[in-house]
Amino acid sequence: MASSPENNASLCDQKVTRSESPQAKKSQQAEEAIFYKNCRAAYLTVLKSSLENIKSKEQLRLVLQQAGRNPSQKTVNKYWTSQTTTLNFDDFCSILKEETPATKTELLEAFRKIDTDNTGYILHDELYKILTTKGEKMTLDEVSAITNLADINCSGKLDYKKFCDLYMATSEQCCKTALEKLEVDGRLKRQQFGSEGETSTEGITLPVLKPSPKVSRKTDHKLAPTKGDSRTPSRPLSAQGCKASVSSTISMDASSNRITKLIEPHTIKEWQCAQSRGCFYLEEDGEIISHKYRLHVPQRSTVCITIKPLNLRQVEGKSCHWLSVDTALYVLKENEIQENLQLVGFTEQQNKEMSGWKGELASGFYWLLPFTTGCRLKKVKTQITGEAKLVYRGEDSELALTKECRAALLDIFETIDLDGNGLLNLEEYNFFELRTSGEKCDEEAWAVCKENFDMKKNELTRQGFLDLNLMEANDREGDPSDLWVTLLSLGYNKKLEMTEACPFVIDIYAEKCKPRIKAIYLEAGSWQLNRAICKSVANKGDAKVMDGCENIIVYTFRTGTRITSVIENKSENKVIIHVNNEQSKNCLSNRGLTVFAVEVAPKSMTVSQHVMPLNEQEEWLYNCVHSLLR
Repeated sequence: MASSPENNASLCDQKVTRSESPQAKKSQQAEEAIFYKNCRAAYLTVLKSSLENIKSKEQLRLVLQQAGRNPSQKTVNKYWTSQTTTLNFDDFCSILKEETPATKTELLEAFRKIDTDNTGYILHDELYKILTTKGEKMTLDEVSAITNLADINCSGKLDYKKFCDLYMATSEQCCKTALEKLEVDGRLKRQQFGSEGETSTEGITLPVLKPSPKVSRKTDHKLAPTKGDSRTPSRPLSAQGCKASVSSTISMDASSNRITKLIEPHTIKEWQCAQSRGCFYLEEDGEIISHKYRLHVPQRSTVCITIKPLNLRQVEGKSCHWLSVDTALYVLKENEIQENLQLVGFTEQQNKEMSGWKGELASGFYWLLPFTTGCRLKKVKTQITGEAKLVYRGEDSELALTKECRAALLDIFETIDLDGNGLLNLEEYNFFELRTSGEKCDEEAWAVCKENFDMKKNELTRQGFLDLNLMEANDREGDPSDLWVTLLSLGYNKKLEMTEACPFVIDIYAEKCKPRIKAIYLEAGSWQLNRAICKSVANKGDAKVMDGCENIIVYTFRTGTRITSVIENKSENKVIIHVNNEQSKNCLSNRGLTVFAVEVAPKSMTVSQHVMPLNEQEEWLYNCVHSLLR
C-alpha cells in the first residue's frame, strides 16, 4: 500500500543520503561476488559450460552436492517436476539461494533432539527407525550411508558430533575443489550466462536473479559520436579468440550525469494538466511490475509529459530509498489493432530525478508505459534483526496501530490514491487488493465497506483505510500476519522501510486541450514495452556492425544518467553474444555482471543491458565488448 505519515513526521524535502555507506555496499557486493563465484564453480564441475543446461535430476543432484548441499529426493523433486525439461544457470543460482547449507549448530541440535540423555551417541537401530519412518523419510541404504560413512563406533552407536565434523569438512572440500578447478582454468571464468557474475573491485555490481518460470515464485541510423564518446577499441582477454566482436567505450564525468535538456513545467503552468500516481513493485523473482496507463488527447496539441519518484513524507530517520530509483515513460500511439502500438517517444530529457518528453500529439488515445532499468530497484539480501511492531493494546485493551505502522499505511494510501484527491475510489482500491490479495472487491463488498468504514462520496478516507487494515488484525485477535502480507507485498521490509517499491507521479501538460489519464493495468513489463525500448535505442543510439559478422549490430544509446545497449540479429539463426564489462568503472548494471551471455532469436532485437553510475558524484566509464560465441 502507499502512504503518508502522521502530523509530526518530517518532510523529506531534501534528497536523502543513502542509508548504506560505501563500505557496506562494497562488503555486500563482495559477498554476492563470492556467492556467484561459488555457484559457477559448482556448476562447471558437472557441466562443460554455464551456457549448458541441467538436463536430468541426477545432474541437478550432482551440482547441488558440488555446491556443498546434501539434497534429499524430496528437495530434488521440488525443483525438478514432471513439467521440467531443463534448468539453466539462473535457476541453479535461485535454488542455492533457497537451499542454504545446514550449519554445524543446526545439525547438532537435530541430533540432540534424538539424544535426549545427552550421551553424544545415537544407537544405529534408533536412527534407522526415526529416519525411515518420520518426516522426510529416507531409505535404508541412505541411512546405512550415514552410519557407515563416519566409521565412528563399532558397537552400533553413532558419534554424531564426529559425524557432523566429517559432514561439514566434506561439504567444504567439495566447494574448495570446485573453486580450485575454476581458478586453474581461466577460460571457465568467462563462460558466464544469465545472472552469474564475477565482479572486479571497480566493475559492475551484482544484480537481481531472474530465474526462469520453472523455479520462479507464485501464484526485445547511426548517429555521430557525442562529446565524451571515445572509440578506442578495448578487447579484454575474454574476447580473444572470438572471430566477431565490437567494442564501445563511453567516458562520463560527474557533471554530465544530469545535463540533458531541462524540463521546466513552470514555464507551461498555463497549460491544462492531468496527473496520476503509480508504483513500481519488485517481485520475489526480481521482476518489476507497474501500473500501465491510457491517455486521451481530445485534439492535436503540444504536450509535455514527465515522470518522477513520488516524494512521500516519511518518519524522521527513515531513508527514502526509492527517490534514487530511475524512472522513464514510453509513449505509444493506439491504433485500430491494439497489439500494434506505435512508438511516439520516451522521456529522454532530464532534470534531476524527473525525466520528460515534449512534442506534438494528434487527437486520439495513447498508452503510457512506465519503465525503470532495475539498476537501483533490485533484490538486496540484507540481514534484518527483529521486526517492527505493528499493533498494540492500549489501557482499554483495545487493539491499535503503532505509530510506525500507521505512518507506513498512510504512505501506502498516498501511493494507491492514483488521482491524488485524498480518497480511494473502488478502482484505486482494487489495484491495492490485486497486489495484496490477488482478488478484486466487488460493488457489494464495497457497500459493506461503506457501512463499516469512513467514506466520503462513496470513496474511502485515510481514516477508513487505517481502520480497515486494523480490522484485519482484530479479526485475528491481534495477530498482525495479514498486515505483514500487505506491507511486504507493497515493498516494505520488516523494519517498515520501503526498499522494494518505487512510487512515482506522472504529469501531462497540454497546450490546447484537457488531457485525461487512466490507470488500466498493474502488470510486468510487456513485450510492447520491450519492443519500444529496443526501437528507441536503435533509432537514437550509435550503431556498430560486429566485425566479421555483418548480420549482428550493437546499438548503444546514452542519456545523462544511463546507457542502454541493444543487440540486433538479422540472420536466420539464433546467436549467443558474449558481453564483457571488465574494464568498466563506477558502473551499476541491471544484470549486475562483468561477463555474461545474451541469446538473440533470429530476426529480432534484444536488450543487452542497462548501465548507470554507481556513484553519481564521480566520473564513470562504460567499456563493453560484445563478441559472437562460435
